[in-house]
Amino acid sequence: MSDIIQLLPDHVANQIAAGEVVQRPASVVKELLENAIDADATVIKLIIKDAGKTLVQVIDDGKGMSATDARLSFERHATSKIKSADDLFKLNTKGFRGEALASIAAIAHVELKTKQDDQELGTTIVIEGSEVKSQEVIVTPTGTSLSVKHLFFNIPARRNFLKSNTVELRHIIDEFHRVALAHPSIGFSMFSNGTETYNLPPSNYRQRIVNIFGTKTNEKLVPVEEATEVLIISGFVGKPEFAKKSRNEQFFFVNNRFIKSAYLNHAINSAFEGLLKDGAQPSYYLNLTVNPQTIDINIHPTKTEIKFDDEHTLYAILRSAVKHSLGQFNIAPVLDFDRDANLDTPYSYEQKGMPSVEVDRSFNPFKQDTPPTKTVASSSGGSFSSPSFKKDSGANWDGLYVGLESKGTKTATDFSEIHFESQPQTESFFKNENEVEQKQTTYQLNNKFIISTIKSGMLVIDQHRAHQRVLYEDFLRHITIKEGVSQQLLFPLELHFSNQEIALINQLKEDLESTGFIFQSIENETVQITGVPVNVPESEVSIILEQLISDVENEVPDSNFSATDLLAKSMAKSLAIKTGQSLTNQEQEHLVNRLFGCKEPNVSPTNKTTFVTMTVDELDKKFM
Repeated sequence: MSDIIQLLPDHVANQIAAGEVVQRPASVVKELLENAIDADATVIKLIIKDAGKTLVQVIDDGKGMSATDARLSFERHATSKIKSADDLFKLNTKGFRGEALASIAAIAHVELKTKQDDQELGTTIVIEGSEVKSQEVIVTPTGTSLSVKHLFFNIPARRNFLKSNTVELRHIIDEFHRVALAHPSIGFSMFSNGTETYNLPPSNYRQRIVNIFGTKTNEKLVPVEEATEVLIISGFVGKPEFAKKSRNEQFFFVNNRFIKSAYLNHAINSAFEGLLKDGAQPSYYLNLTVNPQTIDINIHPTKTEIKFDDEHTLYAILRSAVKHSLGQFNIAPVLDFDRDANLDTPYSYEQKGMPSVEVDRSFNPFKQDTPPTKTVASSSGGSFSSPSFKKDSGANWDGLYVGLESKGTKTATDFSEIHFESQPQTESFFKNENEVEQKQTTYQLNNKFIISTIKSGMLVIDQHRAHQRVLYEDFLRHITIKEGVSQQLLFPLELHFSNQEIALINQLKEDLESTGFIFQSIENETVQITGVPVNVPESEVSIILEQLISDVENEVPDSNFSATDLLAKSMAKSLAIKTGQSLTNQEQEHLVNRLFGCKEPNVSPTNKTTFVTMTVDELDKKFM
């Protein structure tokens, strides 16, 4: 039998390695930005076209490379940062992956231009699919410029798995934020399709956060500082009242490297316990400095997950530091038994004494003079006089009836021709006079399910999903026919967003107006709204827009759906009745009737079951 095991060619091995390194254009951005930082660059420029599918270019003013290094950088397992295996556990650099450039060059067209400061001329190399096309000497500025064009040009199957440009650009911006926040002393700029998206000058950490997330972020930040032998913490957390439902503003940096850690995130949530609304997520931008030998950053291909030697200690320190900052800046409620002199009343009661009150002891409220007799016209045309009447005397009670005689022959006491006005009888609009009051047909279970009876048994309806379906079809109809009904606000509602979020709102403005929103202006990180859809509370508007922006950026559910469909789904999800909300019998019946008036009542907008039926036979089997 012939041998069947064989060594893979280098270009195939590089394409396989690219599957770990390059998942999408954002992966290329991350690798190139980190290489630029390790080259001691002070200014880094990122240029993107078509969300990175056509071009990803990073230009820096770092040290550059010699002609030999430029060529070797595209070989597998070539790196300048590791000499031995022990160095893997003492890393202070970023782009140490040996397959990065080799893997990128295997699945794209790569052009490298680089020059060192002490050299007059630089080097340019062009590689297409791991094949070196040319290497020449050129005139170029000091530093490195690396262009990655036509990503996955030779692997169409991988290219088909890329999402829409909106989603891919969101991932690129996320990576840009992570790198830029970790290095505020470096200037960053980003251009997308020829438009400058970000221009971040060198600054301190607080200014870098404000420059990325908008000027209004400055008032939301609470500083966190803690230094111990095990861990040094610096950075900021957001005030609880500004918490959002999305996790877009949660950043952990360990030794200037962005990481994700559910364990440390739990420590932050624990520190915010009791201060956040249900479903709200705290914002934090925290730098953690630890000994490089106490962490292992090689447990995940993207290096975003790391392992700590002593996680429990880090958890306790982080939780205490955040809790202390919230209390120190009067964000969290505290018990303070020390008397504050500023709250004392400035009056001296010992000198002034109590104020005196004079009372007229001869005053009698029941003593009164006899008022003049008043004549009041009676309803029959006569008149009667109103004599004086003393409360303490009932002797002249009969005087009250003097003058009640009418001018005609009949007296006022003759009731034979008195006519009474008939009271209009209010009848129910929904039932006849003799109809017995309708019995209750729906019941609410655990403030989550609505139980309704049918001929064959009963229905169990999920109130949240059912209301989503009802609202979804309403919004979709309003957007389609462009006849959304608005309710005017007494005062314009002013909301603040980042530049990237403002751009998304401008894209969705026309569809939002079709649902009932009225925008007065959208500019300078500020949105002014003068009208909202009917039944949308003013307090929910910011939550709706934040959820909508998050859904559009992450394209929930998928790129196969239109923007109109996505908008209707997002708004329905935000405004639907929540689990745990109590409903009256009338509201329950109304929701059931609206649900079965929909085109597709069986499923929610996200294709989840809205109700289940249980027949009498199925119930009988439960008791067998």
